[in-house]
Amino acid sequence: MVSEELIKAQLAKTLSTTDFPALGEKYAGKVRDCYMKDNRRVIVVTDRISAFDVVLGTIPFKGQVLNQIAAYWFDVTKHLASNHIIDVPDPTVTIATECEIIPVEFVMRAYITGVTTTSIWYHYSHGVRRYCGHDLPEGMRKNQKLDRPILTPSTKAAKGGHDESVSREQVLASGALSPAEFDRAAEMCARVFAFGQSLASQRGLILVDTKYEMGRRRDGSLCFVDEIHTPDSSRYWYADDYQARFDAGEEPRGLDKEYVRHALAAGGYLGDGPPPKLSDEIRCEAARRYVSLYELVTGREFVPDFEEPLARIRKNLHF
Repeated sequence: MVSEELIKAQLAKTLSTTDFPALGEKYAGKVRDCYMKDNRRVIVVTDRISAFDVVLGTIPFKGQVLNQIAAYWFDVTKHLASNHIIDVPDPTVTIATECEIIPVEFVMRAYITGVTTTSIWYHYSHGVRRYCGHDLPEGMRKNQKLDRPILTPSTKAAKGGHDESVSREQVLASGALSPAEFDRAAEMCARVFAFGQSLASQRGLILVDTKYEMGRRRDGSLCFVDEIHTPDSSRYWYADDYQARFDAGEEPRGLDKEYVRHALAAGGYLGDGPPPKLSDEIRCEAARRYVSLYELVTGREFVPDFEEPLARIRKNLHF
């Protein structure tokens, strides 16, 4: 585990943005800076953190953790479903096959939870009983396990916008996917999510829900892109005391960026208007949780790289 002193020292050394014209045309997402050239996508995972669809600031070592945990999951699930990875030449960089990105996020949920206005719990607590095409029973409580995992697609809003949860029928009506493609994507998501739940359980964790992104290769085949099962795209809870805390009406212990959402929500911010500045205390605690999750899930020690990131990336990518 990285010491508190090293985390605090990294507060002023986070990677917030990049500018590498030699790598190709740039697209900056909420967290990743992507460069497209010669049918390849170079993905630089910055230390930016977003919640409520808003970029909030940076977290020490976050980009390194996200990139490496995504690489781990892509590797251990490649026998189950295709993904876009070619190489991981730097702690924060992935080189991938350029794909046509499907403008839909595939969200798998095994529990009824969440704090955002797009969460299943928000809708359920406001009286919704049919969510993204799925009927939900009466009398459910927050953080309760669903009878079975469900797929709840979401539109992909432009940076600064808000995603919208939709049904299979709405996705098909948009023309983003054919019925056969949607069902293929749904099957891939269910298979990888089940594997992720099983592996997480072996490590004493519950993989509560996750968001997958899909791409279409030039030959028309679908594959996973971006990231899978990271603390940004997934919610993890500790398994050992989940039931006791649920029975007591307490929130589960988590190891993901939900901590940051809860901290902001407690201060009254739910995504409307400019976000408040993240305190150093929140930034350090978030970093600790990201590192802890990496080590728990992968069974590997996280070894941070303290080299100046921009120079290191240029060196490792040889440009």
